[in-house]
Amino acid sequence: MSTAEIYNPVSLSHISPAIELLAPAKNLEYGKAAIMHGADAVYIGGPAFGARANAGNSIADIAELAQFAHQYHAQVFVTLNTILTDAELALAQDLIWQIYDAGADALIVQDMGILGLELPPIALHASTQMDNRSPEKVTFLEQVGFSQVVLARELNLSQIRDVAAMAQTRLEFFIHGALCVSYSGQCYVSHAFTNRSANKGQCSQMCRLPADLTTRQGEVLAKNAHLLSLKDNNQTDNLAALIDAGIRSFKIEGRLKDISYVKNITAHYRQQLDKILAQRPDLQRSSHGLCSYNFTPDPEKSFNRGKTDYFVNERTADISNFSSPKHVGEKVGKVVKVAKDHIVVSAGVSFNNGDGLCYFVNNHGDVQESDKKLQGMRVNRAAGEQLFLTQVPNDLKPGMQLYRNHDQAFEALLSKDSSSRKIGVSMQLSVSASGFNLALQDAHGHQASASIICELTPARDAEQAQKTIDKQLAKLGSSDFVATDIRSEGCNQWFIAASALNGMRRDAITALQQQRLDDYQRPEQWQRDDSARFPANHLSYLGNVINQQAKAFYQQHGVIDVQDGYELNTVRESTPLMITKHCLRYSYNLCPNEVEGIKAEPMVMRVGGDELKLIFDCQKCEMLVVGATKQS
Repeated sequence: MSTAEIYNPVSLSHISPAIELLAPAKNLEYGKAAIMHGADAVYIGGPAFGARANAGNSIADIAELAQFAHQYHAQVFVTLNTILTDAELALAQDLIWQIYDAGADALIVQDMGILGLELPPIALHASTQMDNRSPEKVTFLEQVGFSQVVLARELNLSQIRDVAAMAQTRLEFFIHGALCVSYSGQCYVSHAFTNRSANKGQCSQMCRLPADLTTRQGEVLAKNAHLLSLKDNNQTDNLAALIDAGIRSFKIEGRLKDISYVKNITAHYRQQLDKILAQRPDLQRSSHGLCSYNFTPDPEKSFNRGKTDYFVNERTADISNFSSPKHVGEKVGKVVKVAKDHIVVSAGVSFNNGDGLCYFVNNHGDVQESDKKLQGMRVNRAAGEQLFLTQVPNDLKPGMQLYRNHDQAFEALLSKDSSSRKIGVSMQLSVSASGFNLALQDAHGHQASASIICELTPARDAEQAQKTIDKQLAKLGSSDFVATDIRSEGCNQWFIAASALNGMRRDAITALQQQRLDDYQRPEQWQRDDSARFPANHLSYLGNVINQQAKAFYQQHGVIDVQDGYELNTVRESTPLMITKHCLRYSYNLCPNEVEGIKAEPMVMRVGGDELKLIFDCQKCEMLVVGATKQS
């Protein structure tokens, strides 16, 4: 029995019932695609200061995306979620005003120094980089002006319910995509070893590299394994439970992923959430328009490292992927025969020319469960289960399991226009003494009309006149609308030219589109309580404070001691460079809470030529990756 079935959800009457699907936008094109595939909101990087430094966008593109999104009453959130130096704050202030003037709906931030700037009345969202784990922290963020808070990915349903019970702010949670092995904002490995700070949007992703693991006594537990590489987040089965726990914004990771990922994953979760909303009259969508697709959404066909629901249903053994940090794809069968220019497979799927396949081997090319080396190949021509390759790999053997990590036919569908998004509209044609009037009302109450003045001439054939009216008024294919109801009582008694009907329809639709845009209102900025108290008296380097305004903010709110953030390079001694819920003792069946007689002794992990000490805090059920900076 699932968790959602065995508890009574907490009362959430204070939290908005609108459910938001939030999708990533690498750029303008991706943002539009996400909205067309069902996103209620998108998040996109601005020209600077985003946590994905390689996914910046111009103010002009943000303005165009906002205009497009607002047609559907969808929203655009802009990420300005890195920590800032004193010199960068003035630049950030100018940029925030430009973002606001471009029409963006909210700003996603990490650095509290931003709250000391002169800001426009834009809504503020607290980035997951703030490490939002406790009810007290979330309540504080709410008090100082954050209308939406992105919770830590590591929280379970019980912890989310505890936050929701105290918070008025909307709660956001990642439901799909790559998982940072560290608590967000609490990883300094990249900065320590490469001077590329994750908190500045420049993570080098050392956690995805292979490593060796030994006990303190020198016993080798793993060699050349991707020890800190997690599977990808997939909360498909937990959406209803997350809603009941208090989540209202469901976030997809992936501002660096390709556009087919954005289309496929957004469509998948749109369908999943719509199924829930259809059964929950107490909930509603937060944007307008229903989507239809020319493909069947399937998360297995987009980049993933295997799937896990992480800690939502407490700790499980299956959250990591030590074999590879790459996209392995879906199992498609086993090799039956290897020939000079082709292979024969036993599979229950159809193959396509251009498919990408992969398989695991070890150093000897043998088939073993412990294989860790991933090899790939491309299908030139598929003839049933006979697959012709450019070059048949020497280490490919009969009996090996094959995976498909590129489905050419699926990708071809997604490379074209693969969705439509339509808003229902009712149409009322009426006759007046001077001509005809067409009144429109969309499914959300917006109204517009258009009229023509003409001489009323009796129709020769009322039945044919009615067919003409219905046919011409229903021609909404290129617009954002679909006719749900067409009424024209008595109008078929009069002759109306098809061109006149078309002109009225176009004018009325244009007026309705403008009315919808005029009626759209951006979310309001929340009030800030300057007397709010931060739930701690001390902030270590983990507070990520690297500018004086952030320091002053915390001091104003009751923090007595504010230490420099790690990026200021004042922490020189060996110190925790990462704090994570992922535990290698647990992974190797050496957890003191699981195995009697085991002690939580430190371990040693070597990544390339670098050595890191692993310390285990069993009381918090956390692993600390400890090391000294290599930067001068």
